[in-house]
Amino acid sequence: MTTAILSGLRVGFAHAMRRSTLTIGLTVLAVFVLAAIFAPLLTPGPPDVLDIGRRMRPPSSDHWMGTDEFGRDVYTRLVYGGRLSLGIGAMTAFFSAIFGVTLGLLAGFFPVLDRTLSRVIDAMMAFPDILLAIALVAALNPSVANVVLALTVVYTPRIARTVRASTLVIRELPYVEAARALGVSSGRILRVHVLRNLVSPIIVQGTFVFAYAMLAEASLSFLGVGASPERPSWGTMISAARSYYRQADWLALYPGLAIMIAVLSLQMVGDALRDVLDPKLRRSV
Repeated sequence: MTTAILSGLRVGFAHAMRRSTLTIGLTVLAVFVLAAIFAPLLTPGPPDVLDIGRRMRPPSSDHWMGTDEFGRDVYTRLVYGGRLSLGIGAMTAFFSAIFGVTLGLLAGFFPVLDRTLSRVIDAMMAFPDILLAIALVAALNPSVANVVLALTVVYTPRIARTVRASTLVIRELPYVEAARALGVSSGRILRVHVLRNLVSPIIVQGTFVFAYAMLAEASLSFLGVGASPERPSWGTMISAARSYYRQADWLALYPGLAIMIAVLSLQMVGDALRDVLDPKLRRSV
């Protein structure tokens, strides 16, 4: 599976990099990722250092983004918070792609499984995303692992439905019929002929799920059912700022901007990849 995906990536990479929106989106996303990875080198100290004497200080040369209700540096917590927010989004996109591709391939290629799997996918998509995520996290107890699990359950059907629809078309194409006539096993057909042609929709849906998961994590944290409050994330920072937005608007402003810019960059990457990797749209690029 990995070999097929990497092979498809190489095919459209040269075309993709010609898109200015893709370049901008990847650059912004890379800045966030690198900042999260090298947070200890970019911040003056740990994110949980308290300084009650400097609580609720506005942005200044000492604290670029001010301090929060406990005197903690907002800039430091913002940079460290990117680890959790981006990590949850990336893990959700990864696991949703794994399970979604598997379910979509099985449902689209094997008619005997299609009826059952399609009904399960439709039933899961009938629930609003955030309500289903809240119910799952509340049932499992709030934690990072349970947030990733809940969001994976929520967004797997999106990828599965896309993969199923594409598989239904591909399985009827002449080269797949020829492979069947030659006695090629179903597993090899799925790996070599079907999955390789699904790289484009998988990548595009993965970038969108990444963005959706970041927004969902922020929403869950804001509602108090996300990650533990003592672990900095952009969502928990906004949640903690609710009681102080009148006298310290910077507490919610900076993490809100971080979420907005990160999600926008992912949307730009997804739109550009869709335009480039889709053969019908590539001619207009």
